[in-house]
Amino acid sequence: MAIDIKHTLRTLDAAALRELLGTRPRVLALGEPTHGEDTLLELRNDLFRRLIEEEGYRTVAIESDCLRGLVVDDYLATGEGTLDAVMEQGFSHGLGASAANRALVRWMREYNAARPAAERLRFAGIDGPLEITAPESPRQALTALHRTLAASVDPALLPCDADTLDRLLGPDGPWTDEGVMWDPALSVGRSVEARELRLLADDLVELLDEQTPGLISATSREDWERARLYGRTATGLLHYHHWTADRSPSRWSRLSGVRDRMMADNLLALAERGPVLVFAHNAHLQREKSGMRMGGSALEWWSAGALVDARLGREYAFLSTAVGTIRHRGVDTPPPDTVEGLLHALPEDRPLVDPRGLAAVLAAAPPAPRVSPWFGYAPLDPAHLATVDGLVYVRDLPPETGPRREVGRAG
Repeated sequence: MAIDIKHTLRTLDAAALRELLGTRPRVLALGEPTHGEDTLLELRNDLFRRLIEEEGYRTVAIESDCLRGLVVDDYLATGEGTLDAVMEQGFSHGLGASAANRALVRWMREYNAARPAAERLRFAGIDGPLEITAPESPRQALTALHRTLAASVDPALLPCDADTLDRLLGPDGPWTDEGVMWDPALSVGRSVEARELRLLADDLVELLDEQTPGLISATSREDWERARLYGRTATGLLHYHHWTADRSPSRWSRLSGVRDRMMADNLLALAERGPVLVFAHNAHLQREKSGMRMGGSALEWWSAGALVDARLGREYAFLSTAVGTIRHRGVDTPPPDTVEGLLHALPEDRPLVDPRGLAAVLAAAPPAPRVSPWFGYAPLDPAHLATVDGLVYVRDLPPETGPRREVGRAG
């Protein structure tokens, strides 16, 4: 018997999304099932522009280094520097090479140029300064936090001086050694110096919190928020390095959990400032636990979306994206008994789907999970339909001509 799902489809625009959600969430998350495809980023750009213009969102956040993102945010505010330099310095994971990301930054700067400061757009990265195989040294974040405090508070309150931090940090090489991810013995994350740095980082963050009124008065709320970002990043990186030295079976799960918790903390801080649009991998934004297989072991951890949802409730909304074919990656037409296969049989190219309505229609004959022949694409889990606020379906991803981001499913 044919299954009629056409009534669950809408046009993908701001008005249809508002009707589907019934409200404007404080954090509206759009996920992607694979990285490195400008078609998905162009779809993001178009939807985010509409939401900015029609729904009043003012912050755009993506899955990129949170400290590098400050370069983009400064450029949007001032227009100083060149777009080429911003794309090179303001993104991690090779994302600055994306034509769609470049178009987004250019449009946001043009939008800001004609508006007063209170109406301008902001940009942020939510990821830590790390890739799963290459975390950065905590030096940049930790020394920036210390420098901010040293410039504004009584020196007697500081738990250490800059020279002490520099001595404990040592050279950056051991911190950034990629071999650490495969050999915990190479990690400096549980050295005597690293343990002392964790205590000092906690003390500096505590001092920042205690001195909030005076710091805002002496500098600005903007500088205080940036100092908080330095603090979150420094403590997060030190926790991450701590777990690189772990030898237990839970090592990779803990590393993944720390990374997503850093993303969640950054998102929650942005949400304090106002409504946020965020774009990242589905696995980072979903409400369920995330998971993957590595070295024959199954890993599980709570996603950033789950953590943010636990705090914000109805003020968090998640749109998942699924695709039909990625032929240049060996992902061909989806089987007809999968959710992707049912949507692929319809003529609509990029519809917005009511996932809960779709789940209700399919309850009598649950669809089969799709299996991807390529590790870099994570198919939709039909069991997740009931916890997704909206589903975007893209029939085909054509080959890209530019550089690609080569990472795993939840990269």
